[in-house]
Amino acid sequence: MTHPLPARAAIVATAQQSIARGSKSFAAASRLFDRATRERAWLLYAWCRACDDLADGQDHGHGMQIVADPQARIAEIRAKTDAAFAGQWVGDPAFDALRIVAAETRMPKRFADDVVAGFQLDADDWRPRSEADLYRYCYHVAGVVGCMMAVVMGVDPADEATLDRACDLGLAFQLANIARDIEEDDRVGRCYLPVEWLVEMDIPPGQHMKPPFRQRLAVLSRRLADRAELHEASARVGTKQLAFRSAWAVLAAAGIYGDIARRVAQRGEHAWDHRVTTSGGEKLGWIVRSFGQARAREGYADTPRDPLLWTRPR
Repeated sequence: MTHPLPARAAIVATAQQSIARGSKSFAAASRLFDRATRERAWLLYAWCRACDDLADGQDHGHGMQIVADPQARIAEIRAKTDAAFAGQWVGDPAFDALRIVAAETRMPKRFADDVVAGFQLDADDWRPRSEADLYRYCYHVAGVVGCMMAVVMGVDPADEATLDRACDLGLAFQLANIARDIEEDDRVGRCYLPVEWLVEMDIPPGQHMKPPFRQRLAVLSRRLADRAELHEASARVGTKQLAFRSAWAVLAAAGIYGDIARRVAQRGEHAWDHRVTTSGGEKLGWIVRSFGQARAREGYADTPRDPLLWTRPR
């Protein structure tokens, strides 16, 4: 189904406002795409942000709270997402954004379904028991979004090897998020640290934010940062398959978000005294640095993806 250009332009403008409010890091990196890719990245972000806000009662990623009707919210997300992929006019700018980007990129619906499955995990009050469980969650809420972004950037949905690298970047971002947001998640009764990790550190259930356990918690946050770095490195190799401007944007985002994980690890037990962020100057620094990295990416060694890294489901 097609719509007149003003309708698309208005939805793109709304999506641009969403990313500007919701993520300064992604907004900065997205500027490096060519216009068509940039607009589609904004459209995809708007859908992801709206789903997250609806599921968690947030406003552009801020003010997460316990919601009284989680299952009804997931049902709404699923119904609107299904309508968008069916080419229907949804009447919600964020889901109409998905309708547009799906139609323009041959986006596989299974990817969107996997994202919604991640929100379902939270609605079910699911907790990871093992490291494999942690990665499963990270895949559903971020890794598969990396796959969707790769399709937006022109990667063939059948190019599994490149999609694996794109998934790695999403995993790296989410591992950094989890490390940074341990305290914020705890305030709404959530914990994404595997139960087996907490048992290993002898941290009682629900007590990980208490002062006596801060040093042990810092060990786990460093572990998350280390895992994030491995997936970030793998993702960088995949940028060889992207156009220059897309590779530039991806490498900038990888550096900016990688700094968040590294900073959490460096702060140790004080990582949650204040929310870890990157400054405008630091973002600009990565934009400049990643230009050279994008130019040099053809020189990256053609090393196979590490088989020990967690791999997304097929």
